[in-house]
Amino acid sequence: MTEDPAPRSAPRTGSPAVPAGNLADRVRAAAQSRPDGAAFVPATTTRKWSQVDADVDAAAAGLLALGLVRGDRVGVQLGNTLDFPVAYFGVLRAGLVAVPLNTGYTVGELLHALGDSGARALVTAAGTADTAHEVAEQLDALEHLLVAGTDTAPAGATSWDALVASRAGAAPVEPAARGEDLAVVVYTSGTSGRPKGAMLPHRALLANLEQGALIDPQVVTPDDVVLLVLPLFHIYGLNAGLGAVVHHAATGVLVERFDPVETLQEIRRAGVTSVLGAPPMYVAWSMLPDVGDAFASVRLALSGAAPLPGPVLHRVLDLTGHHVFEGYGLTETAPVLTSTLMSEVAKPFSIGRPIPGVELRLVDEQGAPAEEGDPGEIVVRGPNVFAGYWPDGADGPDADGWFATGDVAYIDDDGDLFLVDRRQEMVLVSGFNVYPREVEDVLTAHPDVEEAAVLGVPHPYTGESVKALVVLVPGARQSADELIAHCAKSLARFKCPTSVEFVTELPHSATGKVSKGQLRELSA
Repeated sequence: MTEDPAPRSAPRTGSPAVPAGNLADRVRAAAQSRPDGAAFVPATTTRKWSQVDADVDAAAAGLLALGLVRGDRVGVQLGNTLDFPVAYFGVLRAGLVAVPLNTGYTVGELLHALGDSGARALVTAAGTADTAHEVAEQLDALEHLLVAGTDTAPAGATSWDALVASRAGAAPVEPAARGEDLAVVVYTSGTSGRPKGAMLPHRALLANLEQGALIDPQVVTPDDVVLLVLPLFHIYGLNAGLGAVVHHAATGVLVERFDPVETLQEIRRAGVTSVLGAPPMYVAWSMLPDVGDAFASVRLALSGAAPLPGPVLHRVLDLTGHHVFEGYGLTETAPVLTSTLMSEVAKPFSIGRPIPGVELRLVDEQGAPAEEGDPGEIVVRGPNVFAGYWPDGADGPDADGWFATGDVAYIDDDGDLFLVDRRQEMVLVSGFNVYPREVEDVLTAHPDVEEAAVLGVPHPYTGESVKALVVLVPGARQSADELIAHCAKSLARFKCPTSVEFVTELPHSATGKVSKGQLRELSA
């Protein structure tokens, strides 16, 4: 096996100033620095930065022509096509607020996000137009339904393509919103209850991009070709991916859906140098024999949104020669907080160290500093932290700027962070804390277990007990008692599952993270 962990050079030091501009200014800057440079490569076409900047101006002018005014919310429900960056940055350049929306939303989910945000307009695709139309009929505030990908929109809607084309050649639009003005409301999946809208000002989005630029080696440079297959409606794809491409005037390769074979072909065809991925992507790639050849052009490979299993990290390293660097972040922090690129050695299972400009500490349940070596809740401060939840800023940073993430971690002797679990997902058995991830790691170490998720369920004697939902490897046969006995070899009795439910699959978020909220609903 190739040597691992990966040694690291010393990280850069420094902290970016608090930005005061509009995120769409970065599109203009890219067009000025690299007018003929390739901005986006959707399918087999290429769009230059000068063309994208003109498209964004036309989109902004078209939105303002509808009567929208500064601060109005506009839903953006689009896949990873050129329509997304044009609509997204057009909204921001017009001084409006973007509400990125999952393309797989049901009527109820879309109704909640658009109704809660009070959006006046929605840009959607032809494939989601029917759902959007059903929602629009129920929301009086949603005045404009704009459908991309067609010159003739369905009844009650307007063609987005025609609207943008009608404003082609319009004078440059100068953004009125900037700095602390609200740029984006992103609805978070959360661990329970309905999604809440995290309010991200232009300042937060720009700050995280400038913080990332201080990491050495940089994740994205002007010379990079970046794979954009992570959903752009998710904060990871939105700012760490799309935002970074624009910030550095790099080239983004837009891929609408993840297919392991087809995506490897696209990496090879486009000469991708920077891969921003999620664990399910690397799991799938690691099973393909030509992953090493496809990754020949890759300079840097990263993973986020969920923990990357150790065996997968090693397989990718063996097959490609690339260590997959991991990071940690939140929607509320725009999103990156830590990275193993900041560590002297990138260790498996670690989330690394804080990136420049991020202050991080661990605290106990009383808010006091955690004892050395003990797990504690991660609290953070920095210019990339959000302004609270829509609409009134509730549950945002405290008076000193600190935001409690709800995540529990510990710091090893070298100063590297290891995520333990979500505080909200912690199971309390007879007064003892059980962190689901610890149990899940033991379960997934069994050769017959493909995936596992652990929940706390009510128990008449212990308060809660541990329940495991398990997906077996195809063809495998295991009983609940056998898996419980397997756990007992590695875990204290109170941590072991008292019940095991075998399921064919687990629900996942758009980036592949197991959705504990949905699991609770299914197992209730």
